[in-house]
Formats: sequence, structure tokens, C-alpha cells
Amino acid sequence: MQHIQFPVQFTFKVSSMANDFTATDFSGKTIAYVRQKMFKLKEDIELFNDESKTKVNYRIKADRWLDFSAAYAFFDANNTELGKIARKGWRSIWKASYEIIDQHGNQQYTITEKNAWVKVWDSILGEIPILGMFTGYLFNPTYILADLKDQPIVQLKKQPSFFGKEFEVSLLGQIDEDDDDRIVLGLMMMILLERRRG
Repeated sequence: MQHIQFPVQFTFKVSSMANDFTATDFSGKTIAYVRQKMFKLKEDIELFNDESKTKVNYRIKADRWLDFSAAYAFFDANNTELGKIARKGWRSIWKASYEIIDQHGNQQYTITEKNAWVKVWDSILGEIPILGMFTGYLFNPTYILADLKDQPIVQLKKQPSFFGKEFEVSLLGQIDEDDDDRIVLGLMMMILLERRRG
């Protein structure tokens, strides 16, 4: 996935029982088809080259069974670890907060939810009959990926849509060429976790 052309769209399949989505670049070209295996005690995500699912390019694996503080490591097709994403403990209960760590175990980036109230109101109003159908258009959480100097690099924003099925990743700053994969893999795993959270 290196040399990714932004913005990137994540589009979830609402017709599927699995939590699958397609990632496409600005030209509409598929850069990954992401498949989350269902009913697994230990998270195992496969990233295929496209929707035909003929070739697995990457995997994301949890370091432990279902656990709030699990870290999720990224592996390429040769099973080489590229880095990982970890939730920042109890701070993430109120406002989503993650760290992206490189292949040497050093923290490189943070991902933070811009406004936690968006998710709160989305959850509350989502329980109200009829009105709940429109929360996908009213409440659209935004997440900012920043470097260790707190400089924004990438923004992930939910797009107005029924069922919250579309997200856009756009550039805010400069990405180191070697970090494309790590950043996009981290955002993919984060959005799978955040959609499950509500």
C-alpha cells in the first residue's frame, strides 16, 4: 500500500454479517479489502489485494484474547512485523485515544477523537425510534493522527451516511514514505474497534 494517493475512502459492506470494508484511493482504485474474522476470541484481520480475496497482503493480529488493553500488530505477506496500534487504556473509555508504534517498539503517532460528545449524542439518539435512523447524517466523529510534536498528519472522518458505513482519510501534513502502511493499517484497525464500540 505504499505511495498511497489521498484521500482514501473506507466503505463498509452493510449487507454482510462480517465487519468488512473496502479501501479505495482518490482515483477509486482498491488498495485493500479488509476482512474481520467473526467469532474470534483473538482478533485476526486479513487485508486482501481486492474484493476477489485471492491474495492476502497484510494481517493484523491481537497480542491477547479479547481485552480492552490489547495491542494489534501489523504483518506483511512475509510475516514481517511492521508495527502496531495500542489503545491508551482507560482514557479511551470517554474519548478514543490510540498510539501507533513502529517495528522497533517506539511510539510514532497518536490518534485522538476530536470531540467525544459526537459519539455520546450519536449513541443516545440512536436508541430513539425513527430519529435513530438519521444519526448517521447528524453525528460524524473525526479522529486526528498527530506526530510526537502534536502536529496533525492525517484526519479520519465519518461521512454522512445511513449505518455509518463511509469514512474518509485525508492528509493534513507530510507522511514519511516508510510510514504509509503503518498509518493506514493503524487507522483501519482503529475504525473496526470504534465501530464496534458504537
